[in-house]
Amino acid sequence: MAEVRAELVSNVWKVLVAEGAAVAEGDALVILESMKMEIPVLAEEGGTVTRVAVKEGDVIQAEDLIAVIG
Repeated sequence: MAEVRAELVSNVWKVLVAEGAAVAEGDALVILESMKMEIPVLAEEGGTVTRVAVKEGDVIQAEDLIAVIG
C-alpha cells in the first residue's frame, strides 16, 4: 500500500481517479491549485486506487492524505 500525501497547502482543483481505478506509475491522480499554479499529483507506483481521501474544492494541508494505492 502506498499513501499519496500533499506536499503543500493547496486547493483540490480536480480529482482524476476514482476508487477501484487501475493506475500506473506516473499517472496523475489529482490536480492541486496553489498561488494560481496547477500542480499534478502523480502515482509513485502502479496498482489499484483503494481510497480517494479528497474531493474537488477541498483545502488541504501539507502531509494530508490524498489517496491510497494498493
